[in-house]
Amino acid sequence: MASTQVAAEGSKAPTNNPTLLAWVAEMAKMTQPDSIVWCDGSESEKKRMTEQAVSEGILIPLNQQKRPGCYLHRSNPNDVARVEHLTFICTPNKAEAGPTNNWMEPDEAYHKLGQLFAGSMKGRTMYVVPYAMGPIGSPFTKIGVELTDSIYVVLNMRIMARMGKQALDMLGDSDDFNRGLHSTGDVNPDRRYICHFPHDNTIWSFGSGYGGNVLLGKKCLALRIGSFLGREEGWLAEHMLILGVTSPKGETTYVAAAFPSACGKTNFAMMIPPAEYKGWKIETVGDDIAWMRPGPDGRLYAINPEAGYFGVVPGTNNKTNPNAMETISKDTLFTNVALTPDGDVWWEGKDGEVPEELIDWQGRPWKKGSTEKAAHPNSRFTAPMSNNPVLSPKANDPMGVPISALIFGGRRSTTVPLVLQAFNWTHGVFLGATMGSETTAAATGKVGVVRRDPMAMLPFCGYNMGDYLQHWLDMQKTIPQLPKIFQVNWFRQDKDGKFLWPGFGENMRVLEWVVNRVHGRVPTKETLLGWVPRQDEGLNLKGLDMSADAVAEATSIKEDEWKTELKSQEVFFEQLGSKAPDALMLQRKLLISRLEN
Repeated sequence: MASTQVAAEGSKAPTNNPTLLAWVAEMAKMTQPDSIVWCDGSESEKKRMTEQAVSEGILIPLNQQKRPGCYLHRSNPNDVARVEHLTFICTPNKAEAGPTNNWMEPDEAYHKLGQLFAGSMKGRTMYVVPYAMGPIGSPFTKIGVELTDSIYVVLNMRIMARMGKQALDMLGDSDDFNRGLHSTGDVNPDRRYICHFPHDNTIWSFGSGYGGNVLLGKKCLALRIGSFLGREEGWLAEHMLILGVTSPKGETTYVAAAFPSACGKTNFAMMIPPAEYKGWKIETVGDDIAWMRPGPDGRLYAINPEAGYFGVVPGTNNKTNPNAMETISKDTLFTNVALTPDGDVWWEGKDGEVPEELIDWQGRPWKKGSTEKAAHPNSRFTAPMSNNPVLSPKANDPMGVPISALIFGGRRSTTVPLVLQAFNWTHGVFLGATMGSETTAAATGKVGVVRRDPMAMLPFCGYNMGDYLQHWLDMQKTIPQLPKIFQVNWFRQDKDGKFLWPGFGENMRVLEWVVNRVHGRVPTKETLLGWVPRQDEGLNLKGLDMSADAVAEATSIKEDEWKTELKSQEVFFEQLGSKAPDALMLQRKLLISRLEN
């Protein structure tokens, strides 16, 4: 069998690290795999494992002329997304996890999951996946080792992280690595848990095969454990894209931006400027996660700890994100999309005509006009960042890039203007802490309910959210040259429910204003909420098919809406209780005072 061949070729441990060897032996004793394979990250290993995954029906080869190196995977229909209600922070006391996280006592969690893991890999192979989050040799980088019985996880991890021998070499004999244990089990939602043990730098994931739950370097280490380590060690692990914007004069400015899901984060990271911006260039450092720490020159430096993109496919096309379309044209794993008769992939929102017939994401025949989705709404692509045609040359820089601006954005049909700049760092943290997005009718039955998502980190913060916000405030003491902080909203609507701002590449106009503000080049208008563009020397609107009235509406600040907004924010701060930072409560009082006067 193929699995026996893989085990025979890769079973000898390629390390003498005593801590790692002892831990792997302990986990193997509990899970009882038939064989153990140490992954080296080589091309020959990728070829071998891909062939095995195809032979076992885990991957379906796509049309190799149309999409070279691309494959389709179909997950269990009960296992298609992150499971926030089954995701736990396991700290010695509940207060440390905070009111916005699910909590489980560590001993209870180890016991409960230990019973599930016991013998769970009988008849299976345990793959040992050493990986680095961050460039090899970078002081920012963290090493993790994931033990998994899923070859799908292995093939995704080699795209998403720097996997194999290079990570083991960087670890050496150190005991400082994240210990990740994963088994798909029987993929039963009643026996599905994703548990994080911040004090042990450990993650146990059982019963799922979906990427966000099982690619343990991503949200689990890079954000939940990462945010905890960041507070302990004096840095920030954030749910942020990183891009570089270069002017025609050759000046490059780096920006990090946080948006909740469905707010265009990947599109912004890979944006193509409009025709009026000839000579301007956007380059992607990262599309999802930023690790940021003070640099020796007093600025805040950021790396993207990932090596690939794990993106939502539906809605991706040559209008919304042409660079993403090129990125996924080769060497990409697709999960839960539809299959065309000629072996290509399809999803809702893809360019061109809807095919007459498809095989849907569950492997069933699908006809044009069907009321059911052909691709799952959360279907995914996993693609190497090296495929990105606008990848920044600094994407692998071990020292990262200096961040000049931080942007917070959400999906709001009213209230929040197109762009504003915070008065100072504390005010900017307040803007980030109170950001949110409106729910859709499909999700809740109500439209326009604002879900607070501070810094877009609500599902990903590995400790008490109040302490997290205080850590943000405290960081200003260690960063002499603080980035400027901005808030944006691409989703403001007119009275007929139509978007006022065209978005996509036109967001370059807002980004240019941000860059000009960072470098002190344009004056502003002061408002109750922050500094906004002036009408005479503000946003560059040349060539934009948008009326002056629409621009004025998109950038307007309406006091009655903000009085309602402040009442809504109070609910969030009450949830944090005594952990709500005093400095943010003062910001709120100051804003209320400004509105009343």
